[in-house]
Amino acid sequence: MTGPWFHADIDAFFAAVELLDDPSLAGRPVIVGGRPGHRGVVSTCSYEARTFGVHSAMPIGEAYRRCPSGVFLPVRMDRYLEMSERVLSIFRDICPEVERISIDEAFLDMRGTSRLWGAPLTAASLLKSRVREETGLSVSIGVAPNRYVAKIASGLDKPDGLVMVESGDEESFMRELPLSRLWGAGEKTQERFRGFGILTMEDLLSKSEEELVRMFGDAGGRFLHAASRGRDLPIFGGRSGSRSMSTETTFERDIDDRDALEAALLEMACALAFRLRKEGGVARTLALKLRLSDFSTTSRRTSRDATYLTSREVFEDTLTLLDRAWNGRLPVRLAGLGFVDLEDDGGLVQTGLFKEDDRRRRVEDAIFSIEDKGLARIVPARLVGRKSRRPGDPQPKQAQ
Repeated sequence: MTGPWFHADIDAFFAAVELLDDPSLAGRPVIVGGRPGHRGVVSTCSYEARTFGVHSAMPIGEAYRRCPSGVFLPVRMDRYLEMSERVLSIFRDICPEVERISIDEAFLDMRGTSRLWGAPLTAASLLKSRVREETGLSVSIGVAPNRYVAKIASGLDKPDGLVMVESGDEESFMRELPLSRLWGAGEKTQERFRGFGILTMEDLLSKSEEELVRMFGDAGGRFLHAASRGRDLPIFGGRSGSRSMSTETTFERDIDDRDALEAALLEMACALAFRLRKEGGVARTLALKLRLSDFSTTSRRTSRDATYLTSREVFEDTLTLLDRAWNGRLPVRLAGLGFVDLEDDGGLVQTGLFKEDDRRRRVEDAIFSIEDKGLARIVPARLVGRKSRRPGDPQPKQAQ
């Protein structure tokens, strides 16, 4: 597992795309997620908005109270997916082993690439330059011997940062960080740290694994013991190969709100449906993974006789899995969604049982074809529309 590994994170991604499309937003607090007066949560906000205390997963109403001068914009997932794919293609030009973990971040396994691109810092600088020149976006990169440390390093000098941790320096790197930088230890864990008198990373490092297990339980104690020492952790999911496809997001703050969690899963469902169409596969099995605030992990999957035809079908099944996997008692720190046992599209795609199913499939086929050719960006109102299941369901996107 010894690297170098890159963790590349597009800075304030949704807000940055909005700024690209509307340069008049430069310097203004941009908040993507919905309009004030409507239920919803912040998906992403610009760094200007963050100075007001706005952050992702915050209710839109609270974001407006903190930043009434903000520019509030709806989510345009089709546009973000388009830009995400462009950035990902640049990553793949530099590195054949790219592990995408969300719409705006990925790990790059740079082992064995020095003859092509030079030393890690040289390669990282090249990657950042290409992304900026070819897309107008900035990327922060962490370089480290393993993924966990690279993930932390990428967030230390945002935006447009580049931080490298040398092999052998992982524990000393972690020792110098504030406890708040311990990735995976959210607000609830930070509160428990204070309750146990653990105020610094040095305090945490002084605890044995057995002590931490007594304090935080088996999974939590083992995680904290390894994480504080900068060891690689099996929390990102292994490389799944050609037979599966997945994406996951670790939230900046643990989520205990159903609406916020559904909004994140909606983005994942749309991203997966787009990627499945892009890569020419078909899927019948969908899997949901949740990691809770106590570090326990639960997963559920569902299979269907017919292949998934639309992003709506993916999202509806995602909500069914969520009902089975989460009772709301513990906040969620990580959510992942994926297709399992992919098949090649060799005439396997079936038409729907009803005319409405076929109509939705044809609509998404047309949208994908137009977007893939770069001719236009279309978001039909019914693409992710669904019958209301509960108050606060995500609102359908309107045609752009």
